[in-house]
Amino acid sequence: MTGRIFLKLIAGVFCVLLLALVTVDYTASEVARDANIQNLIQQVAEKGRMLAVSAPDPAALGVEQARKMASAAGGRITVVRSDGKVLVDSEADAARMENHRTPDRAELVKAFGGEVGWKIRHSATIGIDFLYVAVPIAGGAIRIAVPLSEIERQAARVRVKILGSTALAFLPAIAIAAVFSRWISRRFAAIMAHAGELARGNFRARLARPGKSEFGQLGETLNELSENLQRTVEQLQREHAELERVERVRKDFVINVSHELRTPLASIQGYTETLIDGALSDPQYNMRFLQIIRHNAERLARITEDLLTLSRIEQRRQKFEFEPHLVNGLLHEAVESIRPIAAKSHLQLDLEPAPADSEAWCDSEAVSQILSNLLDNAIKYTPEGGRITVGAQPAGRFMEVYVRDTGIGIPPEEQPRLFERFYRVDKARSRELGGTGLGLSIVKHLVAAHHGSTRVESRLNQGSTFYFTLPADESALGEEQLNPEFTAP
Repeated sequence: MTGRIFLKLIAGVFCVLLLALVTVDYTASEVARDANIQNLIQQVAEKGRMLAVSAPDPAALGVEQARKMASAAGGRITVVRSDGKVLVDSEADAARMENHRTPDRAELVKAFGGEVGWKIRHSATIGIDFLYVAVPIAGGAIRIAVPLSEIERQAARVRVKILGSTALAFLPAIAIAAVFSRWISRRFAAIMAHAGELARGNFRARLARPGKSEFGQLGETLNELSENLQRTVEQLQREHAELERVERVRKDFVINVSHELRTPLASIQGYTETLIDGALSDPQYNMRFLQIIRHNAERLARITEDLLTLSRIEQRRQKFEFEPHLVNGLLHEAVESIRPIAAKSHLQLDLEPAPADSEAWCDSEAVSQILSNLLDNAIKYTPEGGRITVGAQPAGRFMEVYVRDTGIGIPPEEQPRLFERFYRVDKARSRELGGTGLGLSIVKHLVAAHHGSTRVESRLNQGSTFYFTLPADESALGEEQLNPEFTAP
């Protein structure tokens, strides 16, 4: 590729130089010829004046004397009277020559008027071009005719010298053009190769050391184009991956919802059919079957409510009222509301208050639901005699709230997926305890609506601690949260 570009460039340069050489040749030849003609006119005119002085009576000149004078002058001599009659000619019989006072002999017309006249004209007698120079004399004019062959020879010699000098001068120009063409061809080849990489989808390709020339600027532009294309492709890949992830989540969600609803519905249907078939009249079974039906109906209601809550949050239809609240007040309300359930399970429930007057900018109802879900999980997975602690501590522009238990703990490999919908570490135990598998997912979404974060620390058989953060002041909340019309993302 580089060789082809180089040959094309050097051929183009050679054609330009050749055109310049032809132009120089033509111009220099014409200039040299005109200069020689003007010089010859002056020389012949001087010889004519000398002949006029040396021959006071040109009409008395004989043919032999005219020939001697013509030989000395280096040309043909013709003496013409003012009325156009040829008196003597060094090469022809004057008596047979036509009248020379004609418009086509402008040099004689001008000489008859008292001035030196000249004209280049083709001689019909000899068949070559002549320079005719006429000098005025008393009663007529002396005309000297000189052939232009010598001038042509001189012009040819000058032309050869000019062409040789110009050709020698073009040699370094060709060498410089070759170097420059090689440089340009390499730059073109690099740019074309880079464009080929882009066409093949390699948007990570870059031109090395573009420089500050026009090629460098083009290289910079191509590099910027590569970077933009690379960013666009990477963005599209990320979006595609995100769409695939969302699609997987959607499919998993549909499967999980179907599975979660199928179990209680099947139980309700089975026990209802049993009651219809006669068990309703059996006091030994009817009340127990009705209790099971009610339990599964309550489970369906909890699943439905949690799904609606998640849907409202994800579709930005959950409205929040962000106001400053005392952190210890929020913790106290949550602990007292759950204390009877903890006492029934023989669990110790403690409160580790935050520094006095600590505030959090939040929606109190949302925080109450977050703490309720975390405490509910802690009670379910902490054996009798265990301990649950609720507390808070400052963390920069946020308040970090935690719920710690001494329960069964969570395996490390399970912890990254805890906040996914319907994900359970112990599925059988969770269903037995009435869990929907949506509580921690709701916690994550509600905390995210406060610009907070969630995390968990846990060790098997030693307990777990769930953390979430709430903004400590208005500046930690985004402008959209401060808008009264804000709805959760």
